[in-house]
Amino acid sequence: MAGYVQDCVLLLGDSITQGSAVPGGIHQQLSDVYQRKLDILNRGFSGYNSRWAIPVFEKVLAKKSARANLPDVRLLTIWFGANDAVEPGGHQHVPLPEYSENLSKLVKMVKSPSSEWYSPETRIILLTPPPVNTYQWAQFLRTCDEPRETSDRTVERTKTYADAAIEVGKKEGVPALNLFGLFWDAAGGEEKNLDKFLSDGLHLTAEGYKLVYDALMECISKEYPELRPDKVGTAYPDWKRVNTANYMSLLKEPLVSKSSA
Repeated sequence: MAGYVQDCVLLLGDSITQGSAVPGGIHQQLSDVYQRKLDILNRGFSGYNSRWAIPVFEKVLAKKSARANLPDVRLLTIWFGANDAVEPGGHQHVPLPEYSENLSKLVKMVKSPSSEWYSPETRIILLTPPPVNTYQWAQFLRTCDEPRETSDRTVERTKTYADAAIEVGKKEGVPALNLFGLFWDAAGGEEKNLDKFLSDGLHLTAEGYKLVYDALMECISKEYPELRPDKVGTAYPDWKRVNTANYMSLLKEPLVSKSSA
């Protein structure tokens, strides 16, 4: 296992998070802007919903009793809802009230002092599901191993989950990015125009991820300015400060101390 050098950002979500390591994805863009500052950990799980995320998160986030020599999670993004919002009866469907409860539980696992996973140094941002393009998605479903002719998702139902995520953010005191509204406005309020931002009606194109990245960085600057890239210290000194006569002195230089930047 790699030794501790710097703290990290943890991206928790479904396939939209898992796939964000592609060029232009938020994982890729964050890794670039936080080089030698914060490691970006992608914990996206394709097909997962907020219900299944809870036992996974219990393993993904170290308990406070085991965290002394581990990097701090300075920022946690929680991005579920796209799968929760499939039609009732679908394998991935989670009823709306439970979805809200699940998001609250994930937040409280980090914020509650009585939680085994309490992490007061961790800042949290919720992300709502973006709208679905049912025209694209229905076309994609017709090509699957078990094809179907109609979409198992709707714009209207997805919006109710996005609205619920925003309300959870207000309730739990954490910012929630309204990606549904952001994408809808960028598409001029026309579902068919979403194809610029969605590759198959559900997953994001590079342009879609750019919308998310820009909104996320704006949120960080506004809500957690101490986590702006220019405010986070760099691990190890600049090369020009290396003592060429005794370069081993570099090892005595302090790293970025935990949660101090």
